[in-house]
Amino acid sequence: MPARDASPSLRSLVREALARLPPSHDSALAVAYSGGRDSTVLLHLLREIAAPAALRAIHVHHNLHPQAERWADLCARQCAQWDVPLELLRVDARAPRGESPEAWARRARYEALGAALRAGEALLTAHHQQDQAETLLLQLVRGAGPAGLAAMPRLTSLGGHPHLRPLIDAPASLIAEYAAQRRLTWIEDPSNAETRYDRNFLRRRVLPALEERWPRAAATVARAAAWQAEAAELLRALAGADLAAAVGATPRRLRLDALAALPDPRRHNLLRGWLKGLGLPLPSAVQLREVDRLLAARRDAASCVRWHGVELRRFHDEVIAMSPLPILATGGPVPWRPGDGDLRLPTGTLTASRRQGAGLAQSALAGKRTSIRYRAGGETLRLHAGGPSRPLKLLLQEWSIPPWLRDRLPLLYVEGDLAAVADRAIAAEFRAGPGAEGWVLQWTWDAAHAPP
Repeated sequence: MPARDASPSLRSLVREALARLPPSHDSALAVAYSGGRDSTVLLHLLREIAAPAALRAIHVHHNLHPQAERWADLCARQCAQWDVPLELLRVDARAPRGESPEAWARRARYEALGAALRAGEALLTAHHQQDQAETLLLQLVRGAGPAGLAAMPRLTSLGGHPHLRPLIDAPASLIAEYAAQRRLTWIEDPSNAETRYDRNFLRRRVLPALEERWPRAAATVARAAAWQAEAAELLRALAGADLAAAVGATPRRLRLDALAALPDPRRHNLLRGWLKGLGLPLPSAVQLREVDRLLAARRDAASCVRWHGVELRRFHDEVIAMSPLPILATGGPVPWRPGDGDLRLPTGTLTASRRQGAGLAQSALAGKRTSIRYRAGGETLRLHAGGPSRPLKLLLQEWSIPPWLRDRLPLLYVEGDLAAVADRAIAAEFRAGPGAEGWVLQWTWDAAHAPP
């Protein structure tokens, strides 16, 4: 009995996938061409389907294997034979100590591919059904949620360009049949047999065992990924609706009352969607429980939950997401006199301008040492002549300065006396009276400290 012809099925899958591309990108195609069997089959198929002028190949030279230079030459010869332009990208994909070699190489590869894409061009990669099943299983053992278990979408984005996987529904056996029938040649990377890598372990050990018991296991697992993708889309939509009802004074703030009204799973879904939309790293399950405790803390608690790249803080009736504050190295008093020009500090910029009857009295500063310091604790300030001195700590609370910025406001001292708190307040004994020449201070937070 003659072997089935794999060509019509694969052509149909590729044509259907290409039809999903936006009209502005459906005529300029770049294939990520490793020289392996799968990308060789995809490139061969596209030669028959796409207009020759719209197709090119990109080969990433990872500098990881002694044969890498030879593989690049083989790819160049194959593309020349097929009359397909080839761009060679050289990257150093060696992982630093402690990093996953697989993940590091993948990140380096996609960064290079994204940077190489031209205007109006879509990237095509040769991931297939077995790759999809492996990805879901990897995510499963890592404890991923629906978004991770959705594995690889058919169409996504890379640096603003469409990233299409035309063969994502194709069984590996069908690709193998096509390659054999067309007598294609390809590169066999020996590292693909090394089961110390997670994906290779799944491919060589786990999936064959599953398919021995359940012959269609790869297809079934890949189908489960499609269901998870639908679930993840529904969760994204729900997070968007909940976010619209919970957003606070700025996009980086959420109202505590709106969060408290949601059950835990829905609140966690909202928090993940919110942080992802802000481009911030997502919390683990343990960190989400810490966030729950943060939200339940008393109103005046100076609470913060931190994880890599994120600080989540509660202030008044909102929770605020921000990047970690830089470590403040004060280094002691900084000599500065209003009129000396702008003063750049680790937390922002202090300026002074002349004004009659306002600001710091110039006469009160004449002949005296002036300097800038940060809070040390115990400072007091007399706001009104004849009135009591008040603790700076309480004043900062009344002014609604976020707790994490209170120690980062510059304080102007005249000799040993606190004369001004940034541009917030001036001590009564240093304030310019009517008609007197004064200095008005202006404080501008730098980008890292600007209140969210």
